[in-house]
Amino acid sequence: MKIAIGCDHAGFSYKEAIKVFLTRKGIEVLDLGTNSEESVDYPDFAHLVSDAVTKKQASFGILICGTGNGVCISANKHEAIRAGLCWDPEIAKLIRQHNDANVMCLSARFSSELTCIACVDAFIATSFEGGRHQRRVDKITCPA
Repeated sequence: MKIAIGCDHAGFSYKEAIKVFLTRKGIEVLDLGTNSEESVDYPDFAHLVSDAVTKKQASFGILICGTGNGVCISANKHEAIRAGLCWDPEIAKLIRQHNDANVMCLSARFSSELTCIACVDAFIATSFEGGRHQRRVDKITCPA
């Protein structure tokens, strides 16, 4: 498994901690920035991670910004991306099980680092259930 990860300045320290966590689990990490706490624009990194997942350069994506909402909105502009905002490990499991999410979004200002790591752990350990959920997932993308 390979996971693409990106963040803005608010999420930088969380990104670094999550990278350590994933690496210790033997998971390859594709770090797409940012690389400091210097102010940057969150959509730039949301698009990089979303492109990596869409192009199958990574199995999943993780995005972090202040609220998690900015990166989530940006990621969901990509047709093949199903990004979900996570603030609790149970939510992380449910967006995988029920929504087949391929990008998780985290808040660096409203969730603790430990909670975010627990969310990551739950997300990567959970599979899509399919079944009745597949019918719903199929209805997410708007027709052209």
